[in-house]
Amino acid sequence: MKIKSCGAIVFLLAAACAAPARAEIPRETQNAALRYWLAFAEMKDPPADKAIQELLEKTVTGESPWDEKKLGAILDANGEAIRIMQRATKLPDCDWGLEYGEGPRASIAYAPRARVLARLNTLEGMREMANGNSGAAVETWLAGIRFSRHLANGGPLVFALIARSMLLPNFYALSVEIKRGHLSDVQKRQISSVLKEMPEDCFNWATAWGLEASAGAQFLRELEISKNPAKNYESLAGFPLPKGAKPPSAEDIRGYSEYTSAVRNALSLPPTGAKIKLAALEAQRRGLSEIAQNTIPNPLKINDARAEVFGARKELLEGLSAK
Repeated sequence: MKIKSCGAIVFLLAAACAAPARAEIPRETQNAALRYWLAFAEMKDPPADKAIQELLEKTVTGESPWDEKKLGAILDANGEAIRIMQRATKLPDCDWGLEYGEGPRASIAYAPRARVLARLNTLEGMREMANGNSGAAVETWLAGIRFSRHLANGGPLVFALIARSMLLPNFYALSVEIKRGHLSDVQKRQISSVLKEMPEDCFNWATAWGLEASAGAQFLRELEISKNPAKNYESLAGFPLPKGAKPPSAEDIRGYSEYTSAVRNALSLPPTGAKIKLAALEAQRRGLSEIAQNTIPNPLKINDARAEVFGARKELLEGLSAK
Protein backbone atom coordinates (compact mmCIF):
# COMPACT_ATOMS: atom_id res chain seq x y z
CA MET A 1 0.00 0.00 0.00
CA LYS A 2 2.83 2.38 0.81
CA ILE A 3 4.47 1.73 -2.55
CA LYS A 4 1.20 2.32 -4.40
CA SER A 5 0.59 5.59 -2.46
CA CYS A 6 4.07 6.87 -3.26
CA GLY A 7 3.55 6.03 -6.89
CA ALA A 8 0.28 7.96 -6.98
CA ILE A 9 1.94 10.99 -5.38
CA VAL A 10 4.77 10.95 -7.89
CA PHE A 11 2.25 10.69 -10.74
CA LEU A 12 0.25 13.67 -9.47
CA LEU A 13 3.36 15.79 -9.02
CA ALA A 14 4.54 14.97 -12.52
CA ALA A 15 1.14 15.88 -13.95
CA ALA A 16 1.15 19.18 -12.09
CA CYS A 17 4.59 20.05 -13.42
CA ALA A 18 3.56 19.16 -16.96
CA ALA A 19 0.43 21.33 -16.84
CA PRO A 20 0.88 24.87 -18.20
CA ALA A 21 1.21 27.56 -15.55
CA ARG A 22 -1.92 29.67 -15.09
CA ALA A 23 -1.41 33.05 -16.72
CA GLU A 24 -1.66 36.00 -14.36
CA ILE A 25 -3.97 38.75 -15.57
CA PRO A 26 -2.18 42.13 -15.48
CA ARG A 27 -3.65 44.76 -13.20
CA GLU A 28 -6.06 46.96 -15.11
CA THR A 29 -5.29 50.63 -15.51
CA GLN A 30 -6.72 53.14 -13.05
CA ASN A 31 -6.17 55.97 -15.55
CA ALA A 32 -9.50 56.77 -17.18
CA ALA A 33 -7.84 58.69 -20.02
CA LEU A 34 -6.45 55.46 -21.47
CA ARG A 35 -9.94 54.00 -21.60
CA TYR A 36 -11.35 57.16 -23.15
CA TRP A 37 -8.81 56.81 -25.95
CA LEU A 38 -10.20 53.31 -26.58
CA ALA A 39 -13.71 54.76 -26.68
CA PHE A 40 -12.65 57.42 -29.18
CA ALA A 41 -11.20 54.68 -31.39
CA GLU A 42 -14.58 52.90 -31.37
CA MET A 43 -16.54 56.01 -32.36
CA LYS A 44 -18.14 56.15 -35.80
CA ASP A 45 -18.15 59.25 -37.98
CA PRO A 46 -21.25 61.42 -37.42
CA PRO A 47 -23.89 61.42 -40.17
CA ALA A 48 -23.30 63.90 -42.97
CA ASP A 49 -27.02 64.68 -43.23
CA LYS A 50 -27.44 68.26 -42.02
CA ALA A 51 -31.03 67.73 -40.91
CA ILE A 52 -29.98 64.78 -38.71
CA GLN A 53 -27.11 66.81 -37.26
CA GLU A 54 -29.53 69.61 -36.35
CA LEU A 55 -31.94 67.10 -34.81
CA LEU A 56 -29.11 65.65 -32.72
CA GLU A 57 -28.26 69.09 -31.33
CA LYS A 58 -31.89 70.00 -30.65
CA THR A 59 -32.48 66.70 -28.88
CA VAL A 60 -29.39 67.10 -26.69
CA THR A 61 -30.51 70.58 -25.61
CA GLY A 62 -34.08 69.41 -24.96
CA GLU A 63 -35.63 71.37 -27.83
CA SER A 64 -36.80 68.16 -29.54
CA PRO A 65 -38.01 64.87 -28.02
CA TRP A 66 -36.12 61.64 -28.53
CA ASP A 67 -36.78 60.16 -32.01
CA GLU A 68 -35.86 56.46 -32.09
CA LYS A 69 -36.56 56.06 -35.78
CA LYS A 70 -34.20 58.85 -36.84
CA LEU A 71 -31.52 58.67 -34.13
CA GLY A 72 -31.53 55.16 -32.73
CA ALA A 73 -29.18 53.72 -35.35
CA ILE A 74 -26.55 56.37 -34.53
CA LEU A 75 -26.46 55.33 -30.88
CA ASP A 76 -26.45 51.65 -31.83
CA ALA A 77 -23.37 52.22 -34.02
CA ASN A 78 -21.61 53.97 -31.13
CA GLY A 79 -22.82 51.68 -28.39
CA GLU A 80 -19.43 50.14 -27.64
CA ALA A 81 -17.76 53.57 -27.45
CA ILE A 82 -20.44 54.79 -25.05
CA ARG A 83 -20.12 51.74 -22.82
CA ILE A 84 -16.32 51.99 -22.65
CA MET A 85 -16.62 55.67 -21.74
CA GLN A 86 -19.19 54.98 -19.02
CA ARG A 87 -16.96 52.34 -17.42
CA ALA A 88 -13.99 54.68 -17.59
CA THR A 89 -15.82 57.38 -15.63
CA LYS A 90 -15.74 55.11 -12.58
CA LEU A 91 -11.94 54.97 -12.50
CA PRO A 92 -10.28 57.15 -9.84
CA ASP A 93 -7.67 58.97 -11.93
CA CYS A 94 -7.54 60.74 -15.27
CA ASP A 95 -4.21 61.89 -16.70
CA TRP A 96 -4.40 62.90 -20.35
CA GLY A 97 -0.62 63.09 -20.67
CA LEU A 98 -0.58 66.69 -21.87
CA GLU A 99 2.84 67.99 -22.91
CA TYR A 100 2.89 71.07 -20.71
CA GLY A 101 6.46 71.84 -21.78
CA GLU A 102 5.22 72.46 -25.32
CA GLY A 103 3.17 75.42 -24.12
CA PRO A 104 0.83 76.67 -26.86
CA ARG A 105 1.96 73.86 -29.17
CA ALA A 106 0.64 71.10 -26.90
CA SER A 107 -1.83 68.90 -28.76
CA ILE A 108 -5.48 69.00 -27.71
CA ALA A 109 -6.70 66.92 -30.65
CA TYR A 110 -8.79 64.61 -28.47
CA ALA A 111 -10.97 67.36 -26.99
CA PRO A 112 -13.45 67.61 -29.92
CA ARG A 113 -13.93 63.83 -29.92
CA ALA A 114 -14.65 63.95 -26.21
CA ARG A 115 -17.37 66.52 -26.84
CA VAL A 116 -19.00 64.34 -29.52
CA LEU A 117 -18.89 61.25 -27.31
CA ALA A 118 -20.41 63.20 -24.42
CA ARG A 119 -23.28 64.30 -26.67
CA LEU A 120 -23.93 60.69 -27.68
CA ASN A 121 -23.96 59.65 -24.03
CA THR A 122 -26.48 62.37 -23.14
CA LEU A 123 -28.69 61.15 -25.98
CA GLU A 124 -28.37 57.58 -24.69
CA GLY A 125 -29.82 58.80 -21.39
CA MET A 126 -32.72 60.42 -23.21
CA ARG A 127 -33.33 57.19 -25.10
CA GLU A 128 -33.40 55.21 -21.85
CA MET A 129 -35.83 57.67 -20.31
CA ALA A 130 -38.08 57.56 -23.39
CA ASN A 131 -38.17 53.77 -22.98
CA GLY A 132 -39.17 54.10 -19.32
CA ASN A 133 -35.76 53.10 -17.91
CA SER A 134 -35.27 55.97 -15.47
CA GLY A 135 -32.57 54.16 -13.50
CA ALA A 136 -30.45 53.57 -16.60
CA ALA A 137 -31.06 57.16 -17.71
CA VAL A 138 -29.82 58.56 -14.40
CA GLU A 139 -26.73 56.32 -14.45
CA THR A 140 -25.98 57.48 -18.00
CA TRP A 141 -26.29 61.18 -17.23
CA LEU A 142 -24.20 60.82 -14.08
CA ALA A 143 -21.52 59.12 -16.19
CA GLY A 144 -21.66 62.17 -18.47
CA ILE A 145 -21.12 64.46 -15.48
CA ARG A 146 -18.09 62.45 -14.36
CA PHE A 147 -16.74 62.42 -17.93
CA SER A 148 -16.91 66.21 -18.12
CA ARG A 149 -14.93 66.51 -14.90
CA HIS A 150 -12.32 64.09 -16.17
CA LEU A 151 -11.94 66.07 -19.40
CA ALA A 152 -11.29 69.30 -17.48
CA ASN A 153 -8.78 67.63 -15.17
CA GLY A 154 -5.30 69.09 -15.62
CA GLY A 155 -6.15 71.00 -18.78
CA PRO A 156 -6.10 74.68 -19.77
CA LEU A 157 -9.20 76.80 -20.26
CA VAL A 158 -10.29 75.25 -23.54
CA PHE A 159 -10.86 71.96 -21.70
CA ALA A 160 -12.92 73.61 -18.97
CA LEU A 161 -15.04 75.35 -21.61
CA ILE A 162 -15.60 72.14 -23.59
CA ALA A 163 -16.31 70.28 -20.33
CA ARG A 164 -18.93 72.92 -19.53
CA SER A 165 -20.67 72.25 -22.86
CA MET A 166 -20.60 68.53 -22.02
CA LEU A 167 -21.87 68.99 -18.48
CA LEU A 168 -24.84 71.33 -18.90
CA PRO A 169 -27.05 69.04 -21.06
CA ASN A 170 -26.82 66.37 -18.34
CA PHE A 171 -27.75 68.89 -15.65
CA TYR A 172 -30.70 70.12 -17.70
CA ALA A 173 -31.91 66.61 -18.53
CA LEU A 174 -31.87 65.64 -14.85
CA SER A 175 -33.61 68.88 -13.85
CA VAL A 176 -36.40 68.27 -16.38
CA GLU A 177 -37.04 64.72 -15.20
CA ILE A 178 -37.06 65.80 -11.55
CA LYS A 179 -39.67 68.48 -12.31
CA ARG A 180 -41.76 65.92 -14.16
CA GLY A 181 -41.66 63.64 -11.12
CA HIS A 182 -40.07 60.77 -13.02
CA LEU A 183 -37.25 60.03 -10.56
CA SER A 184 -37.41 58.06 -7.31
CA ASP A 185 -36.06 59.21 -3.96
CA VAL A 186 -33.20 56.71 -4.29
CA GLN A 187 -32.26 58.17 -7.68
CA LYS A 188 -32.45 61.69 -6.29
CA ARG A 189 -30.07 60.78 -3.47
CA GLN A 190 -27.73 59.23 -6.02
CA ILE A 191 -27.68 62.46 -8.05
CA SER A 192 -27.24 64.60 -4.95
CA SER A 193 -24.25 62.55 -3.84
CA VAL A 194 -22.46 63.10 -7.15
CA LEU A 195 -23.22 66.83 -7.17
CA LYS A 196 -21.96 67.34 -3.63
CA GLU A 197 -18.62 65.79 -4.57
CA MET A 198 -18.10 68.59 -7.10
CA PRO A 199 -16.88 72.15 -6.52
CA GLU A 200 -19.67 74.71 -6.63
CA ASP A 201 -18.43 75.90 -10.02
CA CYS A 202 -17.91 72.24 -11.09
CA PHE A 203 -14.29 72.51 -12.34
CA ASN A 204 -11.02 74.02 -11.12
CA TRP A 205 -11.22 77.17 -13.23
CA ALA A 206 -8.37 78.92 -11.42
CA THR A 207 -5.97 76.06 -12.19
CA ALA A 208 -7.13 75.98 -15.82
CA TRP A 209 -6.49 79.73 -16.06
CA GLY A 210 -3.04 79.25 -14.54
CA LEU A 211 -2.12 76.65 -17.17
CA GLU A 212 -3.38 78.95 -19.91
CA ALA A 213 -1.35 81.84 -18.51
CA SER A 214 1.75 79.67 -18.31
CA ALA A 215 1.46 78.76 -21.99
CA GLY A 216 0.92 82.43 -22.82
CA ALA A 217 4.03 83.46 -20.91
CA GLN A 218 6.06 80.87 -22.79
CA PHE A 219 4.68 82.26 -26.06
CA LEU A 220 5.71 85.80 -25.10
CA ARG A 221 9.20 84.69 -24.05
CA GLU A 222 9.70 82.98 -27.41
CA LEU A 223 8.70 86.18 -29.21
CA GLU A 224 11.03 88.23 -27.02
CA ILE A 225 14.12 86.33 -28.15
CA SER A 226 12.98 85.46 -31.68
CA LYS A 227 14.97 86.67 -34.68
CA ASN A 228 11.75 86.80 -36.68
CA PRO A 229 8.95 87.59 -34.20
CA ALA A 230 6.37 88.31 -36.94
CA LYS A 231 6.80 84.84 -38.43
CA ASN A 232 6.79 83.15 -35.02
CA TYR A 233 3.71 85.08 -33.96
CA GLU A 234 1.74 84.04 -37.05
CA SER A 235 2.81 80.39 -36.79
CA LEU A 236 1.66 80.18 -33.17
CA ALA A 237 -1.28 82.59 -33.13
CA GLY A 238 -2.64 81.67 -36.55
CA PHE A 239 -2.92 85.27 -37.74
CA PRO A 240 -0.44 88.06 -38.58
CA LEU A 241 1.29 90.21 -36.01
CA PRO A 242 -0.74 93.43 -35.51
CA LYS A 243 0.64 96.38 -37.46
CA GLY A 244 3.02 98.48 -35.40
CA ALA A 245 3.14 95.92 -32.58
CA LYS A 246 6.55 95.42 -31.01
CA PRO A 247 7.95 92.16 -29.66
CA PRO A 248 7.33 91.86 -25.91
CA SER A 249 10.00 93.09 -23.54
CA ALA A 250 10.93 91.60 -20.18
CA GLU A 251 8.80 94.31 -18.56
CA ASP A 252 5.82 93.40 -20.77
CA ILE A 253 6.12 89.76 -19.73
CA ARG A 254 6.37 90.72 -16.08
CA GLY A 255 3.21 92.83 -16.38
CA TYR A 256 1.44 89.94 -18.12
CA SER A 257 2.39 87.56 -15.32
CA GLU A 258 1.25 89.94 -12.60
CA TYR A 259 -2.11 90.47 -14.28
CA THR A 260 -2.79 86.81 -15.03
CA SER A 261 -1.83 85.90 -11.46
CA ALA A 262 -4.36 88.42 -10.15
CA VAL A 263 -7.04 86.96 -12.43
CA ARG A 264 -6.27 83.47 -11.17
CA ASN A 265 -6.80 84.65 -7.61
CA ALA A 266 -10.09 86.26 -8.63
CA LEU A 267 -11.32 83.03 -10.23
CA SER A 268 -10.89 81.32 -6.86
CA LEU A 269 -13.74 83.49 -5.55
CA PRO A 270 -17.44 82.71 -6.11
CA PRO A 271 -18.58 84.01 -9.54
CA THR A 272 -20.31 87.11 -8.15
CA GLY A 273 -17.25 88.20 -6.15
CA ALA A 274 -14.95 87.28 -9.04
CA LYS A 275 -16.92 89.51 -11.40
CA ILE A 276 -16.36 92.54 -9.18
CA LYS A 277 -12.66 91.75 -8.79
CA LEU A 278 -12.17 91.18 -12.53
CA ALA A 279 -13.88 94.46 -13.38
CA ALA A 280 -11.45 96.23 -11.06
CA LEU A 281 -8.53 94.61 -12.93
CA GLU A 282 -9.60 95.94 -16.33
CA ALA A 283 -7.40 99.03 -16.09
CA GLN A 284 -4.42 96.78 -15.40
CA ARG A 285 -5.25 94.65 -18.45
CA ARG A 286 -5.55 97.70 -20.72
CA GLY A 287 -2.11 98.81 -19.58
CA LEU A 288 -0.48 95.69 -21.03
CA SER A 289 1.18 95.62 -24.45
CA GLU A 290 -1.04 94.85 -27.43
CA ILE A 291 0.51 91.42 -27.98
CA ALA A 292 0.10 90.54 -24.30
CA GLN A 293 -3.56 91.60 -24.39
CA ASN A 294 -4.14 89.48 -27.48
CA THR A 295 -2.69 86.48 -25.66
CA ILE A 296 -5.13 86.70 -22.76
CA PRO A 297 -8.61 85.11 -22.92
CA ASN A 298 -11.46 87.36 -21.80
CA PRO A 299 -11.63 86.70 -18.04
CA LEU A 300 -15.13 88.16 -17.70
CA LYS A 301 -16.47 85.68 -20.26
CA ILE A 302 -14.65 82.86 -18.49
CA ASN A 303 -16.31 83.91 -15.25
CA ASP A 304 -19.69 84.02 -17.01
CA ALA A 305 -19.13 80.38 -18.03
CA ARG A 306 -18.32 79.59 -14.39
CA ALA A 307 -21.48 81.37 -13.28
CA GLU A 308 -23.58 79.33 -15.70
CA VAL A 309 -22.46 75.94 -14.36
CA PHE A 310 -22.54 77.31 -10.80
CA GLY A 311 -26.20 78.30 -11.32
CA ALA A 312 -27.14 75.06 -13.09
CA ARG A 313 -25.68 72.93 -10.31
CA LYS A 314 -27.41 75.03 -7.65
CA GLU A 315 -30.75 74.80 -9.48
CA LEU A 316 -30.43 71.02 -9.76
CA LEU A 317 -29.64 70.67 -6.05
CA GLU A 318 -32.63 72.85 -5.19
CA GLY A 319 -34.85 70.71 -7.39
CA LEU A 320 -33.63 67.60 -5.62
CA SER A 321 -34.49 69.02 -2.19
CA ALA A 322 -37.91 70.41 -3.18
CA LYS A 323 -40.93 68.65 -1.68
